[in-house]
Order: sequence, then structure tokens, then C-alpha cells
Amino acid sequence: MARKTYRGSDLDVSFDLETCIHAGECVRSLPKVFDTERRPWILPDEASADEVRDLVGRCPSGALEVIEHGAEGAAEAAAPTTTIRMLPGGPFMVDGPFRVLGEDGEPIDHGSKAALCRCGKSASSPFCDGSHAKA
Repeated sequence: MARKTYRGSDLDVSFDLETCIHAGECVRSLPKVFDTERRPWILPDEASADEVRDLVGRCPSGALEVIEHGAEGAAEAAAPTTTIRMLPGGPFMVDGPFRVLGEDGEPIDHGSKAALCRCGKSASSPFCDGSHAKA
């Protein structure tokens, strides 16, 4: 998975297109920060660091992560227990510590959140890519 990082003065935001389910929470909630019509499409400094942290924490797939300056890795801590929620007509939403093993038995990096495909049509299997909406 290719995660791209967008730099800000207080924090950075990274994004992984392969795990994004395009729920649109980011562009609806903070359009000054997240604008798909602009390049770069993520400008972390266009809102307060707290607003950006809050929004990234609501990203259902974990495609967005906050990287605090001076800290290693993402700022968001994994939930103490793992929750799996089925979205009506959509993916399994996983939040908390878990491991995904690929067909070769090797772990697939995913962070502490993921949207797992339920329809079998995703090109990013086992992660949802929104293909269920077309099916």
C-alpha cells in the first residue's frame, strides 16, 4: 500500500488510497482541509490541529492517519478492544487491534482500522474499495 503524507506545521496527515472506501466524511466535514478538486488535496494547516485530529479519528477505513511532529507513527491509539461492525449493504468496519494475513500468510499492514470487503468484488481485497456500490 502506498501511503502519501501531506505536511502541516503542527501535524501531518497521511492517506492510503487503497484502503479508502470513499465515505466522504473528510470532504464533507472539513472541505478547507480535504478538497479532491485541488492539488495537493489535503492541506492540514487549513483547520486547527484538534479539528484535523478529530476528523481523521472518524475516518471509517483508517485510510487517513495523523502523524504528530516529533512523534513516531500515527497519533491515534488503537481501541482497547476490537469492534467489527457490518454496514448495511457495505463492508465490515474493523476498529481495534487485529492482524490481516495475505494469501501468502504474510501480514498486510493496515493500521488499527479497516473496511473489509464483504461483496467479493473489491480490487483491493481484502479491503473494500467501494465496488459494492456498483454491484
